[in-house]
Amino acid sequence: MRAEERHANLVEIIRTHDEAYYVHARPTISDQEYDRLYHELLELETAYPHLITPDSPSQRVGGTPLKAFVPVRHLAPMRSLDNSYSETDVREFVQRLQRLLAGEQLEFLVEPKVDGVAVNLRYENGFLVSGATRGDGITGDDITENLKTIRSIPVRLRGTQEPLPKVLEVRGEVFLHKDGFKKLNEQRISQGEEPFANPRNAAAGSLKQLDPKLVSKRPLGAILYGIGFCEFNGNSNPFSRHDSSLQWLAAAGFRTPEKLWHCRTIDELLSAIRELDALRDSFSYETDGAVIKLNSAAQREKAGYTSKAPRWAMAYKYAAEQAETRLRAITIQVGRTGALTPVAELEPVFLAGSTISRATLHNEDELRRKDIRIGDTVTIEKAGEVIPAVVGVVLTKRNGTERVFEFPRHCPECNQPVIKTSGSANGAGGSVWRCVNPLCPAQVQGRIEHWCARGAMDIEGGGEVLVRQLIQAGLVKDVADLYSLTLEQVSGLERMGTRSAQNFLNGVEESKKRELWRILFGLGILHVGAGVAKTLANRFHSIDRIASASETELTETEDVGEVIAQSVCSWFQQPQNRTLIERLRQAGLAFQSSETPPAAAGKLLGKTFVLTGTLPQLSREEATALIEAAGGKVTGSVSKKTSYVVAGEEAGSKLEKAHSLGIPVLDEQALRKLLVD
Repeated sequence: MRAEERHANLVEIIRTHDEAYYVHARPTISDQEYDRLYHELLELETAYPHLITPDSPSQRVGGTPLKAFVPVRHLAPMRSLDNSYSETDVREFVQRLQRLLAGEQLEFLVEPKVDGVAVNLRYENGFLVSGATRGDGITGDDITENLKTIRSIPVRLRGTQEPLPKVLEVRGEVFLHKDGFKKLNEQRISQGEEPFANPRNAAAGSLKQLDPKLVSKRPLGAILYGIGFCEFNGNSNPFSRHDSSLQWLAAAGFRTPEKLWHCRTIDELLSAIRELDALRDSFSYETDGAVIKLNSAAQREKAGYTSKAPRWAMAYKYAAEQAETRLRAITIQVGRTGALTPVAELEPVFLAGSTISRATLHNEDELRRKDIRIGDTVTIEKAGEVIPAVVGVVLTKRNGTERVFEFPRHCPECNQPVIKTSGSANGAGGSVWRCVNPLCPAQVQGRIEHWCARGAMDIEGGGEVLVRQLIQAGLVKDVADLYSLTLEQVSGLERMGTRSAQNFLNGVEESKKRELWRILFGLGILHVGAGVAKTLANRFHSIDRIASASETELTETEDVGEVIAQSVCSWFQQPQNRTLIERLRQAGLAFQSSETPPAAAGKLLGKTFVLTGTLPQLSREEATALIEAAGGKVTGSVSKKTSYVVAGEEAGSKLEKAHSLGIPVLDEQALRKLLVD
């Protein structure tokens, strides 16, 4: 057989086996046999490079690293869905559609809501030409090379009974498999890196890697749930029903929702939602709800859209999973700012796919408010994060042997006295016990981890495990010591190879170029978050001018109140901190910033925003970047000068203050609309 024929044969065989394994989860050959075929393909392409095609299975390992992601505009908007948390909302959703489509028979489809990252895939004449993130719904980041590494995404569509579309946009979710997430975190911990909080964050972080070769090593999958745009024989809407479009996508080689329910009544919808809830733990990926959609394309057209979402679809979100267990003890963790945080030590209990033995109790005020005692039977809740929270006590199970926990008056890490302070710069958030010993070992570790964190100096590999090893080995006592480490010192640590050590040191060297505000934030000054750090850097332009500023000068800076000003002055007055600054200066860090640039022209010029809670799609950093790019400003505290508060799940005192001051509150969809309109 000629090389060309054998190559074409191998490509088709491997593509068929990939679809069986990654799309249908039904492997048809052994791993050894698959590897034999794949290596034969590689050998052929090595001998005959002209045989390599863009859709060859060999091209899924990733190409040359990118320097940056470029924007790509979707052919049709990627809208979000309205969320619901109650069966009453489902009933109202159906009743609204019944009024809109009076006299028509309605049929709905219920699908699992994958807890992943929304993506848009564009195919031209059957070949994948681009893939992008949702972005603002109109324009996303081009992550084509990263998406090509995911084997459940076809690079070339399979032929169907109809000709392939000239142009096709398919929407879906990229996720990290549960087992893969566990192994990935184990690997990150062993390499001294921070574990991911949940599979969704891990998937999002993977897709934003600039090197596709790194992405190819992540256990990512994709489920495609709909068509956004299709030019098919001159027809822009060839499918009259959603289920027929899913059948076509499956035939074309996509992995589609593995379970669907057809429903005609409210009772059937509620039954399907409950059935999915009982099944979803068996899926290989995380789900957080059920998506309800009208099946008929014509009825969707009639129902239309609101300013932010389709009227013909909604997402029913399941309540966070809870379990009951016994509180065996309460221990204290000491953070980088010296805050003492109580942690519940629990009888191990299985919850949301993992065994839980610890949960956060937040602070002493929360402990007293909920009247949580050692020996209580408590309810714990997990909403996608690694560490769950104790949400309450099962009072009916108390037997009189429970003990009230007394907060220590000395730090459990260094045995120095602790003091009680306000929990935040504006006095909200409850009172906090703090260790004020700057040499406290727990604080030293926390400060170094914070310095290395992505939002601060962004030093790859500077997570809990590596930092602990550096401290235990006597190599670092503060962040300045990071800049004198050698390859021999770091590679000599346990489970730290030469390559990982060099990557870490490269990150340390690269951090010398970070902006002034990142340095200021990375120093971990109490009450100085990223927003305040930016404001101070823009006002004073150098670390020396900030260090010498009086409290009065600091409070004249917008968004800097008395508590923050006192904290900044106090920090710079301490001799050990001034010494630290000089050592960082000698290491080559940039302590100067340019004069304040002219305010960016944009839709949000002159508007001030405060972010609180967790947004569905955007991280805090991404939301801040979008607002600032449009000319707006993000601050850390709510005041009468605040234009909008953007609130997500678990929003706290900032949301309450916004309501009390009559400040408009936006969800993520409303923020996106404000950015676009």
